[in-house]
Amino acid sequence: MSDPIRPRVRYAPSPTGFPHVGNIHTALFNWLFARHTGGRFILRIEDTDQDRIVEGSLAAIYESLRWLGLEWDEGPEVGGPFGPYFQSERLPIYRSYADQLVASGHAYRCFCSQERLAELRAAQEARKEPPRYDRFCRNLSPAERERRLQAGEPYVIRLAVPETGETSFDDLFRGTITFQNALIDDQVLIKSDGWPTYHLANVVDDHLMEITHVLRGDEWISSTPKHVLLYRFLGWDAPLFGHFPILLTMSRAKLSKRRGAPDILELRAKGYLPEAVVNFLALLGWAPEDKTEVLSCAELIHQFTLERVGATPAIYNPEKLDWMNGYYIRQLAPEDLARRLVPFYQDAGLIPRDSVPPEMLALIGRLVPLIQERIKTLVDAPALTDFFFRDDLVYDPAQLMPKGWTREQTLDALRQARDCLARFAAPPERFQAESLDEALRQLADTLQVKTGQLFGALRVAVTGRTIAPPLFQTMAVLGPTRTLARVDRAINLLASGTPAVR
Repeated sequence: MSDPIRPRVRYAPSPTGFPHVGNIHTALFNWLFARHTGGRFILRIEDTDQDRIVEGSLAAIYESLRWLGLEWDEGPEVGGPFGPYFQSERLPIYRSYADQLVASGHAYRCFCSQERLAELRAAQEARKEPPRYDRFCRNLSPAERERRLQAGEPYVIRLAVPETGETSFDDLFRGTITFQNALIDDQVLIKSDGWPTYHLANVVDDHLMEITHVLRGDEWISSTPKHVLLYRFLGWDAPLFGHFPILLTMSRAKLSKRRGAPDILELRAKGYLPEAVVNFLALLGWAPEDKTEVLSCAELIHQFTLERVGATPAIYNPEKLDWMNGYYIRQLAPEDLARRLVPFYQDAGLIPRDSVPPEMLALIGRLVPLIQERIKTLVDAPALTDFFFRDDLVYDPAQLMPKGWTREQTLDALRQARDCLARFAAPPERFQAESLDEALRQLADTLQVKTGQLFGALRVAVTGRTIAPPLFQTMAVLGPTRTLARVDRAINLLASGTPAVR
């Protein structure tokens, strides 16, 4: 008994924009299926729409996939036995099969001008009919076709869809889907400039690259009967088809770039972890058997099967992604989190991009215990801790005064707190969070004030803000010299003239 054929799947993006979560969702499902089955994941660049190519989008495709760990087995920069993997480099191949279809009567040359096609569309719209080519050139006599060809008239090559009957295919997620042939348009296969359309190029490439499963979004369902006909007309066995459900926004609109679908590299820039994004996207339209929500990449590969892919649309919930990202951040080893935070402190201008001083790297490492439980994305960290990197704090001195306190009362409390802190300043090793906590709580009792009020005044003095990481751990990381200098500055600011009562 021969071994079963291992699946070969492909992700075939067009470099006409930067990949967003909807695009990568399709890539992820293909990649997981290939890894689960021991198959091959092929990257193919469908760049036949040259007018719409966006500069930088090709590099963004590579970078997005690699950031998420979705390495491809064959394709650009990797190679493989079925290259080239750019459709722009395969034009003679498509033309040869288009000519074969014309010769067999399954395609024909259409000489209609853009003006005639526009008039046809306008008339159909006026009659509230779906736009469709009227097959005018399909009915030209052989002599008329030859005359126009010899005259050098520009033409496209169209698919000759049967005018009666129906075309069906079995969808892996939806069962049998049937289309009436009379409602299928005679699709353009080769444009007048000689470049193929998606419909011909993807069928030819999928066959020649031995793709076994075409797994893509359900927006391609209406195109699939045209592809099935092409396989039939060319005498090829069709691959298995599966159309993933669309992703929806929270308001149940189709998720798109215009409706809140972020670029993958945008998520990276906002501080999301690749493992969290992979986990989150994998659960959109697929569910593990035990309904577990947090799964490592290895666990996703182990559990992923097409049988558990649903047919109903999935909701893209940004809050769920935030929650999951926060969870993954909390699971990181502190040294790993510190390493991942470095680029975000650089982007914020808090540390240099080149030759980062060791003391700054050490400072980030000391900040991790203060913020690891508090941040949802990596970009949160610089905004929460920027006061550790600069001493020119800017704040309204009135914020130093707890509600109901006078200026004199606040000054007295800060001066006594300063004296209390100074007792632990030497040697610096004594300046520890536990010691400061105990001593300042005793001071609050002595002053007969609430700890929250005293600590609030100190928090503003030390950080310049009312909300910050835990106060005593913050002072311990700053150290005695910087902490005392900031309290002194706060005392001077308040003494220089603040409203009597806040």
